Amino acid sequence: MPVSYTLSAPASYEEDVKKSRFLALADTVQTPEEALAFIAAHSVADATHNCWAYRIGAEYRFNDDGEPGGTAGRPILQAIEGQQCDRVAVLVIRWFGGVKLGTGGLVRAYGGAAAQCLRLAAKTELVDEVQVSCACDFAEMALLRARLPGFDARVLDEQFIDTGVRWALAVPRTQAAALQALHTNLTRGKGLWQQQE
Repeated sequence: MPVSYTLSAPASYEEDVKKSRFLALADTVQTPEEALAFIAAHSVADATHNCWAYRIGAEYRFNDDGEPGGTAGRPILQAIEGQQCDRVAVLVIRWFGGVKLGTGGLVRAYGGAAAQCLRLAAKTELVDEVQVSCACDFAEMALLRARLPGFDARVLDEQFIDTGVRWALAVPRTQAAALQALHTNLTRGKGLWQQQE
């Protein structure tokens, strides 16, 4: 599977192209709603155009915001893909400087600003994770919780029940079988373990 990255911190990049100012802003997002909220929060009302794109797994959207079709949003999306980024939203804000760039110039300016913003951004490799629902008794809880970091497992949700705890975990796919074996040993096969694909 090809390696993909997300941003470990928000990023920005600014450049002038034939008197037009382009400001690219990028951040990591987990859902389309987060992406649209990022775009809404950072769009500049008095700018000429607020063009954007995001990719979250197989989901993506882009918007030319009044620029000729295919000259802004799609090149931004192509920059995201070209930098092997995922779970990322990029907004490129343009202030028109009086010189028309033409369709080729717009594609280069929007795509170039987005690509440079992502190139300079602090990135982290995305890990293929599976979600697991598991439960254990209070007697095993502390020991099992202490072992989770060794499997790079993250607790997404924790609910206490009569006999113990129920967790929703995100576990790297490569570690899931080993963590399941540990869970089975610690709970003597009595604890719940359900892996979602």
